[in-house]
Amino acid sequence: MTVKIYGPTASRASRALWIVHELGIPFEHVPVEMKDIKSADYLKVNPNGKVPALVDGDFKLFESMAINIYLAAKYGKDGFYPSGLEDQALVNQWSFWGMTEVEKSLLTILIDMFMTAPDKRKPDAVAEAQKALPKPFGVLNEALAGREYLLGPAFTVADLNLASICSWAKPIKYDFAPFPNVAAWLDRCLSRPAYKAARGNK
Repeated sequence: MTVKIYGPTASRASRALWIVHELGIPFEHVPVEMKDIKSADYLKVNPNGKVPALVDGDFKLFESMAINIYLAAKYGKDGFYPSGLEDQALVNQWSFWGMTEVEKSLLTILIDMFMTAPDKRKPDAVAEAQKALPKPFGVLNEALAGREYLLGPAFTVADLNLASICSWAKPIKYDFAPFPNVAAWLDRCLSRPAYKAARGNK
């Protein structure tokens, strides 16, 4: 059975595209132009009128982290989705932590830098976002001390979910010099063939 992933590559749908490539899941990518997400047909898939969305047989799911945790739990193997309750809780912790502590600040800078007309930019909001990032990156840097990945020596869905957020630090050229563990971890994650394939790169 082929799962369907709805949403443009340059959106949070990229997280779901990364995981289907990572796990070798047969999938169909339905790009859905942003102008069409309020259409009657798409609202049957995701009534919020947002991307991404997943259809797996008769099952429909929205919210990118929920989609990825579902796919990891259903199709993951070799420890990609951990079997222990504590490690599963850590997957949730790092996935949600990335959304609450890191995503908004990175997105604020990214949108202002690349998607906002010069006369509409908000330097105060960008400065506030820049000021907010060292604290969570310090937490992450400490958590990665002495380990290659969040849960230990192996890459898991926790790494994929959080790295998909932290990847937004690359186009804005965020300075990770004070956080060498984060820099090394992010480079390891983003060098994976599945991440490059999800972005259309070889």
